[in-house]
Amino acid sequence: MVTMADPRIDDGLTVGAVAELLGVTVRTLHHWDEIGLASPSERTPAGYRIYTDADLGRLERIVAYRDAGLGLDAVREVLDDATTDIGTTLRAQRAQLADRIEELRRLDEQLERLTDAHERGILLSPEEQTESFGPAWDADDAAGARAAWGGTLQWAQFAERSASRTKAEWQALAADMAALQQALGDALDAGVEPGSDDAGALAERHREIFSHFFPLSREMQVCLGRMFASDPGFAAHYDGIRPGLASWFARIIEESARAHGIDPDQAVWR
Repeated sequence: MVTMADPRIDDGLTVGAVAELLGVTVRTLHHWDEIGLASPSERTPAGYRIYTDADLGRLERIVAYRDAGLGLDAVREVLDDATTDIGTTLRAQRAQLADRIEELRRLDEQLERLTDAHERGILLSPEEQTESFGPAWDADDAAGARAAWGGTLQWAQFAERSASRTKAEWQALAADMAALQQALGDALDAGVEPGSDDAGALAERHREIFSHFFPLSREMQVCLGRMFASDPGFAAHYDGIRPGLASWFARIIEESARAHGIDPDQAVWR
């Protein structure tokens, strides 16, 4: 409320004084004046518009309800419509606020999962990873993958997909990959030749499954196949399924790429 220290002109307050008193901008007061929400009631002999005590009281109520989240139309209704139940209006505002809080809570959870996925890769505990991927799985591999690939587009894509992937979806993906590796071993045993239709189907099946992690082009698949054959860890994994499987797998990927017009000798990660 106005005190004896408030700057007055002819028993009223200027726009600038009211703005400072209420903690709003002069522009805001002008806007409220323009839309007829709150206007200065008096003028000085010199023509300056000034706010009276009654005007200031209305402005204080406007600021209070606006700060509580009501829109200006709702504020006008509360102040000017005698039939309005203020309690009902405020309860409705609280209900909207509760919905917004819930929406923000869900957004925060989503951001937390996305952040964790960028940092951890797979959002499963070590025990859940073992349960999903088998006893040979090493949960520390995810940390190693981030160290190797953390700055790449593919890691970002992997993390974005991982953030929304459930344990059941990870298990289904792991089952698909295990079935593919079994099929690769069986095909090698059966003498399937790289470049044959059966070999090409297996290479395509691998590309489709792997694309659940990030989009995998045929050239990128060739690069992966070479890594499977040359990296000691990957080579040991595939050769542990069937002796010679790592190099045979790389060959069927290369021949599949060749069948689609790609020179595997010129393939790069793109």
